[in-house]
Amino acid sequence: MNVRTTISIIKADIGSIGGHTKPSDEVMEYCKKNLEQEKGKLLIDCYVTRCGDDIELLMTHEKGVDAKEIHSLAWNTFKAGAEKAKEQGLYGAGQDLLSDAFSGNVRGMGPGIAEMEIEERPAEAFIAFMADKTEASAFNLPLYEMFANPFNTAGLVLDPKLHEGFKFEVHDVKGSRRIIFDTPEEAYDLLALIGLTDIYAIKSVYKKSGEIAAVASTEKVNLIAGRYVGKDDPAMLVRSQSGYPATGEVVDPFARPFYIAGWMRGSHRGPMMPVGEKDANPTRFDGPPRIIALAFSLKEGRLTGPVDVFADPGFDDARRQANEMANYMRRHGPFQPHLLPPGEMEYTTLPGVLKKLEDRFEKI
Repeated sequence: MNVRTTISIIKADIGSIGGHTKPSDEVMEYCKKNLEQEKGKLLIDCYVTRCGDDIELLMTHEKGVDAKEIHSLAWNTFKAGAEKAKEQGLYGAGQDLLSDAFSGNVRGMGPGIAEMEIEERPAEAFIAFMADKTEASAFNLPLYEMFANPFNTAGLVLDPKLHEGFKFEVHDVKGSRRIIFDTPEEAYDLLALIGLTDIYAIKSVYKKSGEIAAVASTEKVNLIAGRYVGKDDPAMLVRSQSGYPATGEVVDPFARPFYIAGWMRGSHRGPMMPVGEKDANPTRFDGPPRIIALAFSLKEGRLTGPVDVFADPGFDDARRQANEMANYMRRHGPFQPHLLPPGEMEYTTLPGVLKKLEDRFEKI
């Protein structure tokens, strides 16, 4: 009987040095020690990293998704870490922790969550993606390319295990509803929705047999808080090899930078720049938006790795292109398309400006 293992990423911005850059070593070390103490008890294994100012807790366990014990561990780790961040005067300390009352699950409380329960294969491979300065739907385009675009994923044509396609679960993040599409049969209907990234986000991808292939966090922090408190900065888990896209097919969409919403004040479009862990320090206009990718092997819940995928020189040209794309957008300053339209802006000063000027408008 194969082992059933749950992989969880729970992430939050609990404070960073000198603005929205990176957490302090002391806060990171505390989070690592807090999880390490649970290895062999609540957790099988763990890995703690960060992308920009977001701390990412990657945990393996046997509790299933939405487990109170796991979410409580993450919440308590973040709360105590935020106190350390406050002691150091870090910027935005605890900003993603939107409540003082933990109710058994961190969903709707600020942190982002991506979890999957799987039946391990003999050689289980997965990639953990973590982004900063971007939106909940930032993975729409790459997920489509990984699991539905044969120009990216040759296995959709060549591999009998992939040839029948995949199922996409799409969330309407503003309407609190979901819909499931089959590909390739409903690819055009799927694209009609997921291109509207301010409304629709791909939550998960499944094989036609029902086995999970990928899951992303789709929590929109400003919709939870009712005000701007930070960008959504999603995380994602993607299984690879042996019935799923190869690791190279999973990461290749990020070799072609694309524009997403986020960047400075959560109110600008910018390019998604793939970087290694050490370079996930967004500083130029609080960006450009960054993404890291860590590849792991998994056996009975134990992690081997990671491989820092985007540290590969093969992504050097993607970084060069992203910088060029950033230059083009910055040229626009406070003008669209660099500035997001009012309905998408996270930093909502515009209503106040319009209210102040209301009496000065004249009918034409």
